[in-house]
Amino acid sequence: MGDTFIRHIELLGYEKRFFPSQHYVYMFLVKWNDLSEKLIYRRFTEIYEFHKALKEMFPIESGDINAENRIIPHLPAPKWFDGQRSTQSRQGTLAEYCYTLVNLPHKISRCLHVVSFFEVRPDDMSPVTDSQIRKPEVFLLPKDAKKNASDITGPIVLQTYRAIADYEKSSKSEMALKAGDAVDVVEKSETGWWFCQLKNKRGWVPAAYLEPMDGPDESEEQEPNYEGKTLRKPYKAGWCRGWWKPPLSSW
Repeated sequence: MGDTFIRHIELLGYEKRFFPSQHYVYMFLVKWNDLSEKLIYRRFTEIYEFHKALKEMFPIESGDINAENRIIPHLPAPKWFDGQRSTQSRQGTLAEYCYTLVNLPHKISRCLHVVSFFEVRPDDMSPVTDSQIRKPEVFLLPKDAKKNASDITGPIVLQTYRAIADYEKSSKSEMALKAGDAVDVVEKSETGWWFCQLKNKRGWVPAAYLEPMDGPDESEEQEPNYEGKTLRKPYKAGWCRGWWKPPLSSW
């Protein structure tokens, strides 16, 4: 065990991918002790293999010796065929599993096996894709969703925004933009930085550089003038002072 440990794991939803063949991956926002937050993707089969290895490492806490001593949470085995319905309905169980996992005694929750599994991998930042195949479909778990399956059956497709100007990244956690780039927004931070994806690239970008694909005037409230006609509020792109920037170690 080292000094690095996980403070919280939040299940954001799942992705339906089509390369090299159709499959599903869960999206997790992992919050670390250095206050960094990292987005990772894992198949359920990977998660289950991780779970089985954890039980073998801690046979007492997994209840193998005495079922009454079990504190490691249960996790159902993968089905022979995991389709979208099973991927979606499993989210409540998986969210509860992650919450319980990080709150186990430190010898378990902070062990190398746990830390290593939830660390960022190269394919988390740049997943292997094929430009000739349709891009992944992303389904987010509603923020206020409860843990029973009936509350999480309505996935939310990511919003697409357009870059209004070029942006040069200044750290590995950021993503460069060219004016006109269409990006999908994965996470909107109150700090003014949004985590976006563009084809096989992902990273933080300042929200001030983005506008809805329908154009900024579509998202503004309309005001009638004195002649009864509709006027649109002018759109101005600008940089707000005081915005926080993700730490260089975020990714």
